[in-house]
Amino acid sequence: AVTVLERRYLRKDNQGKVIETPEQMFKRVAHHIAKAETNYGTEADAREMEEAFYELMTDLKFLPNSPTLMNAGRQLGQLAACFVLPVEDSMEGIFDSLKNAAMIHKSGGGTGFSFSRLRPKQSRVGTTGGIASGPVSFMRIFNTATEQVKQGGTRRGANMAILRVDHPDIEEFIDCKKEQRELNNFNISVGVTEAFMQAVNKNEPYDLIDPRDGRKVGQLDAADLYQKLVKSAWGSGDPGIIFLDRINRDNPTPAIGQIESTNPCGEQPLLPMEACNLGSINLSKFVISTDEGPMVNYDGLADAVHLAVRFLDDTIEVARYPLPEITKMVRGNRKIGLGVMGFADMLFQLGIPYNSEAAIESAEAVMGFIQEESHKASRLLAAERGPFDNVDRSIYKADPGSAPRNATTTTIAPTGTLSIIAGCSSGIEPLFALSFERNVMDNDTLLEVNPYFEKVARERGFYSQELMDEVAAHGSIHQMNDIPEDVREVFVTAHDVSPEWHIRMQAAFQKYTDNAVSKTVNLPGDATEDDVRKVYDLAYRLGCKGVTIYRDGSKENQVLSFSGSEDTADTFMAAVKDRPETLEGFTTRVKTGLGQLYVTVTEYAGQPFEVFATIGKSGRSTTAKTEAIGRLVSLALRSGIRVEKIVNQLKGIGGEHPVFQEGGLVLSIPDAIGRVLDNRYLKGADAEAGGKGGNTLMGETCPECGKTISFEEGCMTCHFCGFSKCA
Repeated sequence: AVTVLERRYLRKDNQGKVIETPEQMFKRVAHHIAKAETNYGTEADAREMEEAFYELMTDLKFLPNSPTLMNAGRQLGQLAACFVLPVEDSMEGIFDSLKNAAMIHKSGGGTGFSFSRLRPKQSRVGTTGGIASGPVSFMRIFNTATEQVKQGGTRRGANMAILRVDHPDIEEFIDCKKEQRELNNFNISVGVTEAFMQAVNKNEPYDLIDPRDGRKVGQLDAADLYQKLVKSAWGSGDPGIIFLDRINRDNPTPAIGQIESTNPCGEQPLLPMEACNLGSINLSKFVISTDEGPMVNYDGLADAVHLAVRFLDDTIEVARYPLPEITKMVRGNRKIGLGVMGFADMLFQLGIPYNSEAAIESAEAVMGFIQEESHKASRLLAAERGPFDNVDRSIYKADPGSAPRNATTTTIAPTGTLSIIAGCSSGIEPLFALSFERNVMDNDTLLEVNPYFEKVARERGFYSQELMDEVAAHGSIHQMNDIPEDVREVFVTAHDVSPEWHIRMQAAFQKYTDNAVSKTVNLPGDATEDDVRKVYDLAYRLGCKGVTIYRDGSKENQVLSFSGSEDTADTFMAAVKDRPETLEGFTTRVKTGLGQLYVTVTEYAGQPFEVFATIGKSGRSTTAKTEAIGRLVSLALRSGIRVEKIVNQLKGIGGEHPVFQEGGLVLSIPDAIGRVLDNRYLKGADAEAGGKGGNTLMGETCPECGKTISFEEGCMTCHFCGFSKCA
């Protein structure tokens, strides 16, 4: 947790040195958010609430979304995680949206778009007589722009693109991410309608509609298109599905407009120019021991929910937004999204298997309680401060006196890095592993064991360090017969849980969530297209608002497992050794004690492929040795050796003429080459961004530590070092 905080959240000086402790961060956030209290009460009220907010966060019972932790009380002041922008069917409208997206990414937010309003490919353009290129072509422009604008100055922005299933270009859209490096800054989802799903079930054709005038312009076989969607998701995980009519059924402000898109991870349906402020309750902190056994502390949970709702409403007051239109819409609807994390850890403490009827009942009970209490808290705030401004355009129009302060209150959002800070399981996902090696300070690793599993192992007398190492090697204890059967039943991990239980759990939480649920259904590598279809069918039948799947190995053939995954990655890297005709790269000049060193690195898929090193005004021997180092590094890279291993070998090699320059002491030529690779790929801005395009030669591995990425909550999360990114 400290490593993640120091890398991403704590304040740093101009030299990059951390100048804030975690406690000071929480104090900074609590103080800034509590300023909103002075709009409705006294300075004393604000100080009291500041202390309450601080205690709630330092007890790790609740954490707001990452932008709030990062930016509250700092110059940027942008505290919202996600936004939705309109894309109008005109050149001006398209590029206005592109400009606005750049401003949001610059401030640290993610963006969702519906491209459904754009005229289809080959349509006539009235003003010029030309031919329209269609939504997918403009998505590529948005993707390229995202490459150039780092999110909050640190990482590339994340986008969601949605196209209605009845848009004439829907088939091109479904195929647009078949190439793994195409549109790599986008999640994509098909906006599915009730009419389409009914046509699928009846094996009938359905209509394609021109978005400009609503005319029927063709038909497709619904079952065939559904199967095409399934096949694409089976192959690459894209696209996901969003059930648009279901989302709009729960739209609290239909008079303002229809919901067309969600945020990048899919859990937050939003109107155009709307943003949402998210936060999560840590359920693992609300289990208490009683004479009847462990139970959920509902009294404590109610207190936390009421305080968290107030925190999130205050956040809207003090936050700065990138555009005035967003400020107006956000403060008009005041949507907040209170969710949960630590659900799997809660089940461990209660002794309930994740894949059981008891777990479904627990999910509905705890989320139903949070939903009820959050609505109650919002109505109490409305009595104190007034309902949201757009209440006269909402479902509460007939009885504004009963309207809440916030148009929505609950969302199950991803909690990748938040759960690391809180020391709990992610969101509502099952645990990804019971034991694993986590990267800590100074490139050291630490064997991390789930505390609840370790406690049971010690109490039941089967704990040993050898066992923990074996668990870390496998990730799961499902097949480990030395562990008691009842323990194996309770302590399940993501890949022990069948797709049906993943969907049933998502539906249980969706039942009591205003917005939507971010969750990934993990499928084994040998899952079939029919298995994917069953997941989609079940998600529709059980009332989910969207669904995302990840099949092992479907991203760049990377095996998401614990046994042999590194060998698989190295094998893939080793296969990429035939040099393409043209490669792009960069050249860095480094001052050394033997002259100016020029290090040129060419890249393949955003990662180093070969290194050319030349030294100016030096003797032949030095020149030859420099060239030799470059050749050997190139050979290592093209043979599958990881960048960090090369850097570890080169950095620190001493020479006869060390020299100071900006960034520290350069000891030698190999040390300089190691520093160039380290700065570019292992730390700094490009590492935060995941390199160019966010892909690595190993496929879906972490761009920061090289370990395997987990697909969960609709996102990519590295549990080894804390990296997270919208998938």
